[in-house]
Amino acid sequence: MKNIIHTIGATVMLTFTANPGLAEGIRSVNPPALYDPAPNGYSHAMVADDLVMIAGQGGENSQGDLAPDFESQVAQAYRNLAIALEAAGARANQVVKLTTYVVDHDQAKLAVLTRQLKAVFGTHLPTQALVPVPRLALDGMLFEVDAIAVLDFGNVQR
Repeated sequence: MKNIIHTIGATVMLTFTANPGLAEGIRSVNPPALYDPAPNGYSHAMVADDLVMIAGQGGENSQGDLAPDFESQVAQAYRNLAIALEAAGARANQVVKLTTYVVDHDQAKLAVLTRQLKAVFGTHLPTQALVPVPRLALDGMLFEVDAIAVLDFGNVQR
């Protein structure tokens, strides 16, 4: 894959983190609109050539507060995912894989998840794994989503 750097203005300059420990061609991305994950030992996104890997995004707002209900958390998690994707130079239609984690999964939650997913991705529906779990990292956290995106579909070798 060809390495292309997408320039979207000062936002990218502020969100790419210089890390001398990373291999050439790999950059970490931590958008200022999301909390600083470094104290917890990770980055929100990593860009490696044409691939973007987004860490699990939960339903917490920029102050770290979680809404009490599942649908609000799912909607916020997808807003957080969109912020991380944009900061890495990607769009929703470049996402190829999602992994979602749902606490106490049931059919009612699947309907909410599907509705929120289609609101974000429209007719572009990436592959997805849904993993039912008993709990997530934060007390009260009900949903988490991580993603893989490809930055340059036009140059992917087939």
